[in-house]
Amino acid sequence: MTSRTLPRTGEKQKKKLKYLTLTGLMAAMITIMTAYICHIPTGINSGYLHFGDALIYLAAALLPTPYALTAAAVGGGLADLLTSPLWIPATIPIKMLIALPFTCKSAKIVTPRNVTASVLALLISGIGYFLAEYLIFGTWPALIASMSGSLIQSGGSAVFFIIIGLALDKTHVKTMM
Repeated sequence: MTSRTLPRTGEKQKKKLKYLTLTGLMAAMITIMTAYICHIPTGINSGYLHFGDALIYLAAALLPTPYALTAAAVGGGLADLLTSPLWIPATIPIKMLIALPFTCKSAKIVTPRNVTASVLALLISGIGYFLAEYLIFGTWPALIASMSGSLIQSGGSAVFFIIIGLALDKTHVKTMM
């Protein structure tokens, strides 16, 4: 009985370590992509456009939900800490919420569900940041700026996610995990 328990426990620990490592790597890549790569300041309420959400979508398609939520929150939060700390309280829950519609249970990254999830992420991000802008600045006209920025950011991130996901699907990355 002991000999059977130890290998299974060891396998569980290896899998957990693999997920924790990938979570840390994804959080770091999300931070860098959001804060520095294709980082475009909008001049509106200290906001900026980026395509780091593509890596949040990728994390959510690769990792079990708790790990994906952690990568999204840490990566998005650190990016805001480095660039625009005002947004940290809004970013952390919004980035976690945009990861929720995705699934990692398929053998592929790009699935009909994950493509649909990127549309839901657009809505969640747009509404979330609009509400945050309204709470912080108290202006309703921010709706147009917020939604148009979210459309560009989330739409661009969806395209990047699909391109990266298709490339990774061709290499069968998910079967190696």
